[in-house]
Amino acid sequence: MKSKTGILLAILAIIVIAIIWGASSYNTMVNKDENVKSQWGNVQNAYQRRADLIPNLVSTVKGYANHEQQTLIGTVEARAQAAQQIKVDPNELTEENIRKYQATQGDLSTALGRFLMIREAYPELKADKQFTQLMDNLEGTENRINVQRNQFNSLAKDYNAYVRAFPRNIFAGIFGFKQKAYFEADPSSQSAPKVEF
Repeated sequence: MKSKTGILLAILAIIVIAIIWGASSYNTMVNKDENVKSQWGNVQNAYQRRADLIPNLVSTVKGYANHEQQTLIGTVEARAQAAQQIKVDPNELTEENIRKYQATQGDLSTALGRFLMIREAYPELKADKQFTQLMDNLEGTENRINVQRNQFNSLAKDYNAYVRAFPRNIFAGIFGFKQKAYFEADPSSQSAPKVEF
């Protein structure tokens, strides 16, 4: 009788420990998942800040570069597409969704690059105080975007490592905790641009 009671107590103790460990693991997964989602919001805010600066830049440049309408229109259209077309739900941070988001933001970066080349043709524009201030804000925003993306990747890595480790991966699968995708470098950035004179 004593041996049966001892075995039952041992089994009960193992079950209680497993439940406590499972609950702790689940709560940690929830916390890490929320950290990734929160950081995704920070990434989107940084991109939104950039999108919000563009209309002011375009307005400032219009007075100097009236005949550069195609570049100005292209920049405004790219901004509108980036701001409105691609929204990624923090619960769906898949590689495909992040790649689409990155592609749209890349199109905006390309349009913005063409737009900023205009300033080289207009020395008086480079001297304009409002334009200089907006450019400083844009440069700071680009740095923020980079920092936020790096932080997102760091949190996604931490989350992914946690939910993929055995035996937590079993609980992660049961409760629907999926791996998060990372921001990756634009494939075109892998090769140096060709410079010709």
